Amino acid sequence: MSTFLSHDEAQTRAIAAELVLNSPPNAFIALYGELGAGKTCFVQGIAAALGVRDAVTSPTFAIANEYFNAGKRVLVHADLYRLSGPRELGSIGWDDYLDSGTLMAVEWPERAADELPPHAIRVTIRQLPGSDTREITITKP
Repeated sequence: MSTFLSHDEAQTRAIAAELVLNSPPNAFIALYGELGAGKTCFVQGIAAALGVRDAVTSPTFAIANEYFNAGKRVLVHADLYRLSGPRELGSIGWDDYLDSGTLMAVEWPERAADELPPHAIRVTIRQLPGSDTREITITKP
């Protein structure tokens, strides 16, 4: 387990980039944190490290966004906030995404319950009380 302090969005993105550059291309990154904690900002850092040039936004309403580099899908960014539980995962093609070998970054993974892969990297982001500083804890399997 590693813990980092981030004082701004640029630091959060840099921590994410470092993580993804030291992870396999089929990594599964489970992002935990309250609304506004910085989960999507973290995914922006992942995408930038993978060479994604498109704007990365929260897929809250789309549930999943796919990002490409040189025509190859390199990132699936899912936000499970609107799902009521793991029984709805089939409606977003969950198993297909898991089987694709594409790196996945998933916000609100607790909605998937026990359906997370065993190789999931857990990232918890929390805002420290009374400041804009984020504490980012990364736990690898």
